[in-house]
Amino acid sequence: MKFFDISVPIRGGMPVYPGDPPVVVEQVASIANGDGLNLSLATFGLHTGTHVDAPLHFIDGAPGADALPLEALIGPALVVDATVFAGDIGEAEFQALAVPPSARRVLLKTGNSSLWDRDGFSSEFVGLTAEAANLLVGLGVRLVGIDYLSIATASDPAPAHMALLRAGVVIVEGLDLRNIEAGEYMLACLPLRIAGADGAPARAVLWRA
Repeated sequence: MKFFDISVPIRGGMPVYPGDPPVVVEQVASIANGDGLNLSLATFGLHTGTHVDAPLHFIDGAPGADALPLEALIGPALVVDATVFAGDIGEAEFQALAVPPSARRVLLKTGNSSLWDRDGFSSEFVGLTAEAANLLVGLGVRLVGIDYLSIATASDPAPAHMALLRAGVVIVEGLDLRNIEAGEYMLACLPLRIAGADGAPARAVLWRA
């Protein structure tokens, strides 16, 4: 059985969404400097790298990341090749992807994954419009992921987020799908269990049984 790690490594200076805290990783104890152990400190926002959005991210008083259902985060997943689209995925583009009604976890492989090679944030990413998000909700999808720092369009991020989170769809952002072929997989995406958090970093892994 082969496993595919589709998480983005967290590192100092990595791209973050505008307005998010920068990533800083520093060593506070070092064996080389005479300490008895190596110990590091990391500071970053909860929407850094590969992460999940909780409903609380856009809906005040809604559940946090620690309340996300495990059954939505683990199970069969469909990787859909959307690299043909250079712009945002709207209603027509989404329908062209022909996502089957049986899909419950959908990962969108776009041209975004190549943006991880850039030193800073790029606003040229592909996202979902609210209309496309509502089509996912209509299919009964429980989880949707994409390969950059926002599931939504750069020009208007709120409507797509709201459509998905109000319907209880788990959003996974910041995936790296460059080396993943379209098709059916098993997915495990486990966010840190941070009480009352609006999001949480996650390790996401695919495999084929």
